[in-house]
Amino acid sequence: MDLALLRTFVTVHRAGSFTRAAALLGLSQPAVTSQIRTLERQLGRPLFLRQARGVTPTTFGDELAHRAAPHLDALVEIAEGGLDDVSASRTLHLAGPPEFTAERVLPALTGLTGDDGRALALRVSFGTAEETLEGLACGRHDLAVSTARPRGDLLAATPLCDEEHVLVAAPHWAERIGPDSVRLKGAPALDDLPVVEVHESLPLVSRYWASVFDCRPATTGTVIAPDLRAVLSCVIAGAGLAVLPRYLCAPALERATIVTLFDPVVPPLRTYFLVVRTGALSLPAVARAHEWLQRAAVAWC
Repeated sequence: MDLALLRTFVTVHRAGSFTRAAALLGLSQPAVTSQIRTLERQLGRPLFLRQARGVTPTTFGDELAHRAAPHLDALVEIAEGGLDDVSASRTLHLAGPPEFTAERVLPALTGLTGDDGRALALRVSFGTAEETLEGLACGRHDLAVSTARPRGDLLAATPLCDEEHVLVAAPHWAERIGPDSVRLKGAPALDDLPVVEVHESLPLVSRYWASVFDCRPATTGTVIAPDLRAVLSCVIAGAGLAVLPRYLCAPALERATIVTLFDPVVPPLRTYFLVVRTGALSLPAVARAHEWLQRAAVAWC
């Protein structure tokens, strides 16, 4: 049996689509389709059921993928291991949310270019969770940090750390609503305060309101800036309240340039995941970055 055909088959199985598999393999979609048909003729069994969106493996195809994939991944690991000098200095394409990647991920990965001489070149892309996972699935990235856990077999996710969200504003807003006002009145105590957010849909504020107050916010955004660092700057300047990750606003809280408006017993958390294409941890550069970030994340929690 041709190993190239098996590799194409496993890629299609993981991707769930001939189109996506073609992008990952650097082939045209007709070439992938032809290879799968050739393998099906050799085996005398259908491997996939064609659907409007992608493909679904047959029972036989599913069994073959689970038997073949570990061996193909092992062959990739052997091949990459034989190119150790090259793989150690290869470029790692990383993607994730701009603030967390800039403040946490990139500083942690600078250790990979330490005094062992094995420099790791980095190329970084920022985007939403959906954009990041799509780019990873299509082969544009090697490793992604995402707030969404991917579905399916193409991508594998490992929990990295939890991020605590806090409700903050400049001190004069806290003075305006009065001490204990939020504890006594709940969300209505905040209805007259302007809101600073990253999007018109108020994703962080809405999630906080649902988790802490069991309701939806009754206001719209006053300032919308698609970067949490810009949101923090606006809050410090007095533009209104915001929900921000504690790691990002901790220095401002320590300086008292902003204050928390409410401290719930159980604060809302958001989980970050390290995501790779299934089998990619056999690549030394990806595996090293993956392990390094997991070690660094111990101090972030």
